[in-house]
Amino acid sequence: MFVDETTIEVTAGRGGDGVTSFHREKYKPRGGPDGGDGGRGGDVVLVADPGVGTLVEYHFHPHQRAGRGGHGQGSNRKGADGDGRTLPVPVGTLVRDTDGQLLADLDRPGARFLAAKGGRGGRGNAALSGPGRRVAGFHEKGEPGRQRRLTLELRSLADAGLVGFPNAGKSSIVARASAARPKVADYPFTTLEPVLGVVRAGDHDFVLADVPGLIPGAAAGKGLGHRFLRHVTRSAVLVHVLDLHPLEPGRDPEADLAALEAELAAYDPELADRPAMVVANKADLPEGRARLPEAEAAAKRRGLPFFAVSAATGEGIRELLYALGAEVAQARAARPAVAAAPPATIAADPEVPISVTREGPGFRVLGDRPERWVAMTDLDNPQAVAYLQRRLRRAGVDDLLARAGAAPGDEVLVGQAAFEFTPDPLAEARAPGRRRGRMG
Repeated sequence: MFVDETTIEVTAGRGGDGVTSFHREKYKPRGGPDGGDGGRGGDVVLVADPGVGTLVEYHFHPHQRAGRGGHGQGSNRKGADGDGRTLPVPVGTLVRDTDGQLLADLDRPGARFLAAKGGRGGRGNAALSGPGRRVAGFHEKGEPGRQRRLTLELRSLADAGLVGFPNAGKSSIVARASAARPKVADYPFTTLEPVLGVVRAGDHDFVLADVPGLIPGAAAGKGLGHRFLRHVTRSAVLVHVLDLHPLEPGRDPEADLAALEAELAAYDPELADRPAMVVANKADLPEGRARLPEAEAAAKRRGLPFFAVSAATGEGIRELLYALGAEVAQARAARPAVAAAPPATIAADPEVPISVTREGPGFRVLGDRPERWVAMTDLDNPQAVAYLQRRLRRAGVDDLLARAGAAPGDEVLVGQAAFEFTPDPLAEARAPGRRRGRMG
């Protein structure tokens, strides 16, 4: 089953909780805090793998989850890190978010995308104790792992793409030129999935793709062609395959070529400037030979190289492949050089800065750090809540609330927690005449 687009839900592992523990040993009644930190949650990473050719695995298993981190233990023992989840995808996979924004293009073997980052492990009371707090009677909870919905879209990495109407003989050309064995028969049908074949022509090796048949209106969603036009976008050279003996009455080479060019330009205007050539198939048939001058004239008017071939007998295939190999080599030489080593892991999650916005009668504090701090706080522990409030105040949240117009008693929402904004007498003393506050 060929699947070239699917949606997946990825969930990174939650961080392990820290622990509140105190060292206890005979003759040492006050051994001090020794609670260990929780382990980090596992990441979910997409990796471009040349051995994978389709997205069918994620079509049937759209929910992918990494392992959570282990909890900390006494005697300063850290919890184990959660197992990461590596998802192999075909080379040429595009990763988009729910808004359709492109997050990553895994166009080289080994390219990696950090789809969901694992949560941080919570600190134990040993790490939270220090000069300002000699004995911490609380710990942090593990941070939840990132969860997101992604769309994976495969675009085949082919050097040359065969485009044409159904039954033009594109699959037969690929079968004649390479070891690929797409379904071909002497009755009318259309290919239902792209077929790739590796071709060697003299000193040139290249990948030839048979893109399923296009029809007028394909770019707007008509027929099957609109599903596969995306596979043409990576082809360095386009090969327009004309049917010299079409089954439908009223068709001619000029109209067919114009329709193909219009559909490609409608789908992606850049395809109009892509190197191209015209191939007229079924030249072995008497009806086909009669239309050869018309097809050649249509190619000449556009300044495109023209080849007459017969996929059934092999006539003209050798000349076509050698010319196509040279064209592909020229297109490769014109590409900018890329590093031989695979790129580093792509991460598309820049930190969201702290901000304050009105929400109903109160205010909401936004930003990665405040929301993470709240998620990792035991809100039933007074010491933990007091520590959270000091962190928020040091991060400037009180100042932002004051500038936004927060008054004493206003409700302040941070993540899933709600606080009451109250004046801070110490802040008033430090800055007379300036209204400041804190969350109590």
